[in-house]
Amino acid sequence: MTHTSRVSRRGLVRTAVLAGSAAVLAADAAVGGNAEPIMKRDVTPRAAGSARPTGQPVAARATRPSPAGLPVQSRPIYTLAEYRAVLGGPAFPSHAVALTLDDGPHPVWTPKMLKLLDKYHVPATFCLIGNQVRGHESVARSVVAAGHNVANHTYSHLTDLPTLSSPEMNKEIGWAQDKIHTATGFTPRLFRSPGGSWSSELFAKTAQAGLVPIDWSDDPRDWSRPGVASIVSHLLAAKPGQILLCHDGGGDRSQTYAALQTVIPALLAKGYTFVSL
Repeated sequence: MTHTSRVSRRGLVRTAVLAGSAAVLAADAAVGGNAEPIMKRDVTPRAAGSARPTGQPVAARATRPSPAGLPVQSRPIYTLAEYRAVLGGPAFPSHAVALTLDDGPHPVWTPKMLKLLDKYHVPATFCLIGNQVRGHESVARSVVAAGHNVANHTYSHLTDLPTLSSPEMNKEIGWAQDKIHTATGFTPRLFRSPGGSWSSELFAKTAQAGLVPIDWSDDPRDWSRPGVASIVSHLLAAKPGQILLCHDGGGDRSQTYAALQTVIPALLAKGYTFVSL
C-alpha cells in the first residue's frame, strides 16, 4: 500500500498578489466584449455538473500567450495527467487521486474536514470563495497552516460567470485573489469556475490573472445531499488519476463529512495515494 504524505505548501511557487490583481483588473482593455460560453456544466446553484469521461488524458491546448505569461487554455484540467501536462513536474504516483473541497471556508465544516484529513495525513485542495473568506479569515488561515493547497473559486460564486461583462469577471477573479492572499498570505495559482462553466473569454481572464483553470473527473454531487451511501458509492468508484469533487461549504455538509469518513480510509486500504494539486 502506498501511504500518503502531507504536501507542504512551502514549496509552491508564490507570486505577488498585487501583480496578479493588476493584471486581471487591466485585462478589460486587452480582451474585448463577451463571448458565449463554450463549455457549461449543470449550473444549478451550489451544483457542479456531471463528471467528465476519463479516457486518455488530453492536455489543454494553448491558443495565445497572456499578459501574465501563462498560455490561454482552451479547456480546464480534468485529471492528474492533464495537470502535469500543463504545469510540468514529476508524474504523480500511479494510484494517486486528488481530493478537492469547494465553497468554503465554512466555520463548522471546514474545521471538521481539516481534522479528518489530518487523521489520515491526506492533503487536499480547498477552492475558496472570496466572500466566504470574509469573516472566516482564521478558518482560511488554518487551511493553509495545515499544509493544504488553496484555489481561487471567485468572490461571489456566480454560476453564470462566463456570461458576465468583462469588468465583472475581472472583479470576481481579482477580488477573490486579493481576499485570499490578504487573509492567508498565500497566493492561489489555480482557478475553478463555479458550476464548471467556462468561455473563451473566461479562459483568457484566468490566464491574465496568472491562474490555471481546473475542473474535476469524479463528481458525487454531494452538494445536492443525495445521501451518504450515494456519495460513498461514487467516490469509491474513483479511478487512479482522477480529481475528486466534494464540498466543505455552501450549506450543511454533514453527508459529505460522513461519507469521507468512510471513503478516505477505504481508498487508502485499496492502495490509493492522495495528492494535492
